[in-house]
Amino acid sequence: MKVITENCKVPIKSWCNSLEESALKQAVNLANLPFIYKWLSLMPDCHAGYGMPIGGVLATQKVVSPNSVGVDIGCGVCAIKSNLKDFDKESLKRVIGEIREVVPVGFDKHKTAQDSNLLPVTERVFNVKNSIVSQELDKALFSIGTLGGGNHFLELQKDKEGYLWVMIHSGSRNLGKKVADHYNDLAVELNNKWFSSVPESVELAFLPLDTQEGQDYLAEMEYCIKFALANRKLMMENSKKVLESHFNGVKFEEMINIPHNYARLENHYGQNVVVHRKGATSARDGEIGIIPGSQGTKSYIIKGKGNLESFQSCSHGAGRAMGRKQAQKTLNLAGEIAALDSKGIIHGIRHKENLDEAPSAYKNIETVMQEQADLVEILVELSPLGVIKG
Repeated sequence: MKVITENCKVPIKSWCNSLEESALKQAVNLANLPFIYKWLSLMPDCHAGYGMPIGGVLATQKVVSPNSVGVDIGCGVCAIKSNLKDFDKESLKRVIGEIREVVPVGFDKHKTAQDSNLLPVTERVFNVKNSIVSQELDKALFSIGTLGGGNHFLELQKDKEGYLWVMIHSGSRNLGKKVADHYNDLAVELNNKWFSSVPESVELAFLPLDTQEGQDYLAEMEYCIKFALANRKLMMENSKKVLESHFNGVKFEEMINIPHNYARLENHYGQNVVVHRKGATSARDGEIGIIPGSQGTKSYIIKGKGNLESFQSCSHGAGRAMGRKQAQKTLNLAGEIAALDSKGIIHGIRHKENLDEAPSAYKNIETVMQEQADLVEILVELSPLGVIKG
């Protein structure tokens, strides 16, 4: 971990040894916020985002910043271990094909509304006047249990003992984006009205916790976090059913789940603060988490070490090494396909536009894990077998 102090009101503590200039600029903006607490922490997968870098951990006093959570509220990863060891590539190809039939990907949704009992139940959000969640729930019944696009994935993996795992990375779909956009726009409007000292250009508008708007955002954000989990759970259940139809006697352990886009009230150094994790996960002492790599590299089940300087956090993945357009323009399609094929991985890279999710577009996950050795302990190492991408 290195400490950056130049042009900062508070220090930036970075576990990322390859911090890009655009992410550093955003980090400096955060480190000069009037309500920041102690310091800003950057995880080893850090790269530029909107307002706040992905892989950032921001603690604030008495305010919440919607852009410091992001548009995919509650996005996270879940994983489950099976007792299955006896499988071959052709069987997994059939399984992946059938999972695609029950888990819509990209912009696709279910053709019929899913059971409303799958939705989270919470009274708090329905007390919000003109709640965005309430307006969007009918649409959400078609998107629950869907993967989405971008870096979201459903992956079949195996551990060192040869057991099959299923891992899913997805979030709150359009519901979370609607909530995020609404409250960020509201925060910008109010900050201008209050003549806030935070420039609108840095995209870090905020809502005080003692306002109705701040409380409403917390309520709707909380619902989106629960919806994102329900979304991953339904995809996992549908994937399990496909596996059960192909392999007799397959059983599954309890699902592990960890979100990485949210804000939460926590106590650090004797103060109650709002910890924003944007592309970062909680890593309290003994807490079990997941750090996925790219679709061609290893993923990890980890245990947190409760490092106080990171606000008890760790990375959410490998992190991008290059932007999507840059990857599509510069990476070699044949080379990326050959690298995945040589490992026997069932993948979906077929065209140049798929290169934004090629392994070379991401940082080296092993380097990322080395940089956060003081944040987490590796429990299980997982290798990819087959990947479904949006």
